[in-house]
Amino acid sequence: MELTLTTRVKNAWNTFLNKNPINNDNYYAGSYYRPDRVRLTRGNERSIVTSIFNRIALDIASLDICHCRLDENDRFKSVINSSLNNCLTLEANIDQTSRAFYQDIVLSMFDEGCVAVVPVDTIGNPNEPGSTDIITMRTGKIITWYPTYVTVELYNDRTGKKEQIDLPKSSIAIIENPLYSIMNEPNSTLQRLIRKLVLLDSIDEQSGSGKLDLIIQLPYIVKSELRRQQAEQRRRDIEKQLSGSKYGIAYTDGTEKITQLNRPIENNLMKQIEYLTSMLYSQLGITQAVMDGTADEKTMINYYSRTIEPIASVLVDEFKRKFLTKTARTQGQSILFFRDPFKLVPVSQMGDLADKFTRNEILSSNEVRQVIGRKPSDDPKADQLVNSNINQSNETNKEIYGEQNNKIIKEGGTDSEE
Repeated sequence: MELTLTTRVKNAWNTFLNKNPINNDNYYAGSYYRPDRVRLTRGNERSIVTSIFNRIALDIASLDICHCRLDENDRFKSVINSSLNNCLTLEANIDQTSRAFYQDIVLSMFDEGCVAVVPVDTIGNPNEPGSTDIITMRTGKIITWYPTYVTVELYNDRTGKKEQIDLPKSSIAIIENPLYSIMNEPNSTLQRLIRKLVLLDSIDEQSGSGKLDLIIQLPYIVKSELRRQQAEQRRRDIEKQLSGSKYGIAYTDGTEKITQLNRPIENNLMKQIEYLTSMLYSQLGITQAVMDGTADEKTMINYYSRTIEPIASVLVDEFKRKFLTKTARTQGQSILFFRDPFKLVPVSQMGDLADKFTRNEILSSNEVRQVIGRKPSDDPKADQLVNSNINQSNETNKEIYGEQNNKIIKEGGTDSEE
């Protein structure tokens, strides 16, 4: 049923406006940086872990997640043109496209371990049972857990600030990281790698701080107070010579001995980091070839099946459970994700695959043309699942070209040729 303007105004619902007024600020906050942008915590931004997070998030965002209709056998039938599908495929909110929205979800989920997806603008109250039309959605950080409610820190695009709001679990999608035990547990492989990387960064900062780290051996014993004062004076003299010299040169007595300590110290920290990195790659189903883009087809299939598919399934299952009512699910509505398998196919193999798919009547010619970025053909046969290598029967030609064209085909020519 098409909603009129009066119906939309009457049933409009906003998560921030339709709540108990706790803190009403009559001004709008501005910022020099984008306030709704996800920012990783726990030291992730200083390590190679961020590149792993971003790689997986980009691959999740490349999937096609749609609000679909299924047939009686739970097979994909068509895409439903709804506001929910508009959020999933085009625009999640005023600040984010659908791909940026998915990337935000995955990065926040990896960083926090659990993330909330909140319907902000809806037609109908999402906190009450019944049909609700979702207009916009945003990613929120769960601050506090309650039996039936959670406190979520959510960006309010009306005021430009992040606000904390209590929301029922039944009206929002709570997505937990399926790789939580590997990434977010206190002593997991990822957390151990982060601690080792932070330790390596601190050692690099110390070695590059510009200090000389010298020990001066004086030709006398400094046990008495007078000798210690003389040694301190000698140390200040050498510091003054070095700081006042253009090239950092100082002189010492022939009986004095200087030992420099800032030489590289051999340790097994780098070996531990390499070991933890390889272990993390194996547990996540990622290889170095996946990260640098040189992986072959088998490696990418393993990566998509072991890493991408579990995360995408958790995402769409929670959307289906929270954003579709039981009545909608019984009517055949669902949320599915699709991956384009032709993205990994080189141009040299595309011709053979196109021939096999069209010859076995799996794809039509126009569908293959869409894959290679060509506009559809006007030939009616290009939209039919037919094998062009086999002569079609009169009934098939009649269905494709119509009665008049079939008559011309049977006569073997046209009026102009006669």
